[in-house]
Amino acid sequence: MPLPDGDSAVGHYFGLEIDGVMIKEIQEISGLSIEQDVIEVKQNTADGKYSIKKQPGRQKAGSFTVTRGLTASDSLEKWLTSSLDGKMSDARKSGAVIVFDYIGSPIKRYKFENAWCSKLEIGALKAGDTSALTEKATINYEMITASDS
Repeated sequence: MPLPDGDSAVGHYFGLEIDGVMIKEIQEISGLSIEQDVIEVKQNTADGKYSIKKQPGRQKAGSFTVTRGLTASDSLEKWLTSSLDGKMSDARKSGAVIVFDYIGSPIKRYKFENAWCSKLEIGALKAGDTSALTEKATINYEMITASDS
């Protein structure tokens, strides 16, 4: 169901799906971007003036960060270990960041391909602290596309 005209999506309705499995307890996804190279063509015009034209180049690979509450699940650790062990055929996965509308229907999907986990960071451990522990994973991808769901 599309959003009514003039309404925009609310940032707290989203999910992360990797190889068809929804990852739970996601608190934040940041750094998600679609970008391409810019090629500068420098030339002289017919009347001898110097000009620079910019043209689109290839899509850039990128990365984004996923933060979730620390749970007993070791799925992110296993994913990182696959790449650390050089088992890239196991480490490369496809997935999507899915944005939902206010009633829970998907409205936008950012599909990524050949993604792998390069970093896993555990939140600060502080004596006497009562805040929830988190783990933050950096996910690198080769290709990303956006689509309506």
